[in-house]
Amino acid sequence: MNLFKTIAAAAIVAASPAIAQEQLSVATGGTGGVYYPMGGGLAEIINNHVEGYSATAEVTGASVENMGLIATGDADFAIALADTVQQAYLGTGRFEGQQIEATRALSSLYANMVQLVVLADSDIQSIADLAGKRVSVGAPGSGTEVNAQTLLAANGISFDDFDAQRLNFNETADALRDGDIDAGFWSVGAPTSSILNLATTTGIRIIPLSEEEITAAREADPTFAPLPLPAGMYEGVDSDTPTVGIPNVLVVSADMSDDLAYAVTKAMFENIADLRAVHPAANETTVEFTMVATPVPLHPGAIRYYEEIGATIPDNLRP
Repeated sequence: MNLFKTIAAAAIVAASPAIAQEQLSVATGGTGGVYYPMGGGLAEIINNHVEGYSATAEVTGASVENMGLIATGDADFAIALADTVQQAYLGTGRFEGQQIEATRALSSLYANMVQLVVLADSDIQSIADLAGKRVSVGAPGSGTEVNAQTLLAANGISFDDFDAQRLNFNETADALRDGDIDAGFWSVGAPTSSILNLATTTGIRIIPLSEEEITAAREADPTFAPLPLPAGMYEGVDSDTPTVGIPNVLVVSADMSDDLAYAVTKAMFENIADLRAVHPAANETTVEFTMVATPVPLHPGAIRYYEEIGATIPDNLRP
């Protein structure tokens, strides 16, 4: 009888459905940037190391759209530029009258570089030369669009001064190659696949920013920082190019459970090599970078992890 009971019990276990996994979404950006592979890498870490959950990276219009998805609960995690995150948290800029006060961060990930790309034979030598040209300023609702607008406005240039086209990274690269636009903005970790691919088939240049232009941008938005694009990052770009950078932040809602926020933060840092294998931008994903670059309070679950490993949490990062 004991044998029959054992067989029956085994049959019941075999017939039982697998334990349901709670589905999580990671809002990223277009497939031609860094957000999508980074978000995919994070989703894979959650799938492999956070019990009871599965995650999927979602293609989106990037930073501005992503903050809206966090606000509505249509995304659980989002990657967004620090200035966009700060505007959402404070209800300023693009989020005037739409404050997302429940914005919390798990970490800062890496810094975007604002890269203004033209073809090698272009007569554009500076941002002042954009007047009257056809210029991609990034996908609608993207951090690139926000960064380009801030940088140019700080230096007396408006989108009305040229033919502003709102294209994603792959569309911008294609339009440059085909001669449909004269210049294109990217605000993205370097190197990025869409510029890499363009540079291998078409000669390009990256437009440098002057010291005065960088200073003006930083006065307009303190989340900007001087960040030169290293020589050799793209084929044909043989010298360092002065530009500005801005951190990218992994954002969640304050409504996320402390246990989930803790588990994901812990899993990400304990398996950071997996994320770095996906994209070299994750080499910048450190606890130290998080403590100096994050523009909004950390989630209490993330704070629990950081305190557990002995990190010092600045007062401005506590809710």
